[in-house]
Amino acid sequence: MENPVVPMSSLFTRRRLLGSSAIGMTAVGFAGCATGGGTGPDVGNSPTVPVTEGNPFGLAENTTVDAVGFNGGYGTDYIDFAGDQLTQKFPTVTVTVKPATDLAGELQPRFVGGTPPDVFDNSGAKAIGFNAILDRITELDDVMEAENYEGIPITDTLHEGAMVPGTYDGRFVAINYVMTVYGLWYSGSLFDEFGWQPPTTWDEAISLGEKAKSQGKYLFCWGKEAATYYQVMALESAIKQGGHEVRLALENLEEDCWSHPAIQAVFEALETIVSEGMVKPGGSGTLFTAAQAQWSNDQEAILYPSGAWIENEMKSQTKDGFEMRGAPTPIVDSSSVMPLEALHSSAATPFVVPRKAKNVAGAKELMRAMLSAEAATNFSRTRLVPTVVRDIVPEDGFGSTALQSQNSMLAAAGEQVFDLSFVDLYGMNGDMLTVWNSFLDGASDRSELTASLQGLTDAVRNDPNVKKLRVD
Repeated sequence: MENPVVPMSSLFTRRRLLGSSAIGMTAVGFAGCATGGGTGPDVGNSPTVPVTEGNPFGLAENTTVDAVGFNGGYGTDYIDFAGDQLTQKFPTVTVTVKPATDLAGELQPRFVGGTPPDVFDNSGAKAIGFNAILDRITELDDVMEAENYEGIPITDTLHEGAMVPGTYDGRFVAINYVMTVYGLWYSGSLFDEFGWQPPTTWDEAISLGEKAKSQGKYLFCWGKEAATYYQVMALESAIKQGGHEVRLALENLEEDCWSHPAIQAVFEALETIVSEGMVKPGGSGTLFTAAQAQWSNDQEAILYPSGAWIENEMKSQTKDGFEMRGAPTPIVDSSSVMPLEALHSSAATPFVVPRKAKNVAGAKELMRAMLSAEAATNFSRTRLVPTVVRDIVPEDGFGSTALQSQNSMLAAAGEQVFDLSFVDLYGMNGDMLTVWNSFLDGASDRSELTASLQGLTDAVRNDPNVKKLRVD
């Protein structure tokens, strides 16, 4: 059987992040459900009523909406908030939200048994690889075409390109809710105290690491489940240095893609940082939240690469007066194809609706509620990150220095914004975690890092059972 390859749109504007680097299920895990082109009718089983202006999906009375939310850095009560809005409009409808962390483990039996939830947030380290379920989830274009609860067409309220990351094989099947900014995060108060500046190049990062060591601190720290945050950081830097050819080679699983000079230059810098003792040892045996607390509360390390969820995730373990701020990932040198300000940012936290959901109409109505101004404002105010709904966050960032940084970084980047999707799409994160934990531990060098990552990439490319989506 030949490897099926289909095109996937790749408009890299302000939209999706690489999410939480999903480990995912492969197509094999769902017994071939990812073969074919996604044809066939949706088969939700709940009763519907005629569509009206106030009920665009025909949600029936006395029904239940079964939602599953990823219980990670954002929690799930923001879904409950939108559910409460829904029930104010439809008082006889009940919305239940179940938190989950192992999406693949918990939902695979429900898909196979024919009783999937009505809607779920496919996020986290154990999300389901999208290539495995494309033919089992329904299209959501009609949600975008509907009016929000303020009476405005949803498509008119979103950041540019917000629908792109949820489009696979020409089908819009995932509503990515959160607008995430990736970068290096640091304590503004600590940097002010020592007169430090965020590094703009890797030479500057190494120099900063030496200054941190003189104060008894490390440049970086890491936790075992988040080792691939350093891969994300490295690829951000390499893409800015080498341009979109670096990104496209990775997205399309090309031979020797990890050997690109821009990637190797970043790996060389990281190898120096590890070998010079600028990374706190023991991360491969440390839970990621404990490692993040070493940075945010104990200030043992001074920089942490992450998406902007980090502030909300660590708000109970952040030192008083920390003043969390973000900065763009460094470039290698001034010959970079993209400017320093170029940004890895995109819509993420993908919500999907299974074809065999019992209440497809209810699932779509919940999405309509979440994309309304009140729910989006609630999310940004309580999670301190923007959603795909624009013009929600005020200039003061609801008092958050991290959210102010996100606004500033997005403004400085302009249209120089990009994304990566191959790790999520093909469920590669689990194996990559092992590779990066070894490298950050100093147990492997950059040549071994490169060979291991290329081997994982080649294995996916050469697997005839994995459907490939081409990025142009």
